[in-house]
Amino acid sequence: MTAAIELSQVSVVRSGATLLDTVDWVVDEGDRWIVLGPNGAGKTTLLQIIGAAAFPTTGTASVLGSTLGTVDVFELRTRIGHTSTSVADRIPPAESVRDAVLSAAHGVTGRWREQYDELDGAQADQIIGELGISHLAHRTFGTLSEGERKRVLIARALMTDPELIVLDEPAAGLDLGAREDLVSSLHVLAEDMSAPVLVLVTHHVEEIPPGFTHVLMLREGRVVAAGPLATTLTDENLTRTFGTALELRQDSGRFTARRVRYGRRAARGED
Repeated sequence: MTAAIELSQVSVVRSGATLLDTVDWVVDEGDRWIVLGPNGAGKTTLLQIIGAAAFPTTGTASVLGSTLGTVDVFELRTRIGHTSTSVADRIPPAESVRDAVLSAAHGVTGRWREQYDELDGAQADQIIGELGISHLAHRTFGTLSEGERKRVLIARALMTDPELIVLDEPAAGLDLGAREDLVSSLHVLAEDMSAPVLVLVTHHVEEIPPGFTHVLMLREGRVVAAGPLATTLTDENLTRTFGTALELRQDSGRFTARRVRYGRRAARGED
């Protein structure tokens, strides 16, 4: 079986700064990965590599069976779905939610003279329904809340039948209710065996949806730990990743983390 993503000794150096440092990482078909780390850990640079938007300075990067530097990246990018604020910023505020999803079939934002057939429309409607946003289909994108926009972006990313979806901090800027709605939608997507490979980038363990299988933990461009979520996301690895003593708690498939108590507060049992 060909790996969906395979990075071997990948480093990225820009203006003398090392953004990624000899990263090894393998993502197999069917995997759902979390990429976790603080600001400056190299997460954005990693996304650029696996999204075929940048090349490693040294090492080898293979995405969906194609080695960067030897293939047409423009064709490769059509096989990768993205959700990010940059995509949201390009969608016209007056565009309906249905059209915002449908237009992804032609790789555009904003319907104009493109021709769509019945299958395109049926697929858009099915995806919108599966993500629980059918009630938004005829709303305009500009009237949506931030949480609603994030779910529309996921629907749009699925429209092209991608083999890989990269979710760049999808819960950033959401209030508690909107975050939980989004996590619920991502849980459904992660449990769907027909869904593409998923890579979700976050700063916060609270944003990890149930159903995700693996975690890659980065700090200062280096891999702290990588592997199955159940055995890799530990107090020790979390502490090494964020540079402060943390303890992890899990309840019903969801995670929380807090700083380890110390001194007199720990002796008194205070948080």
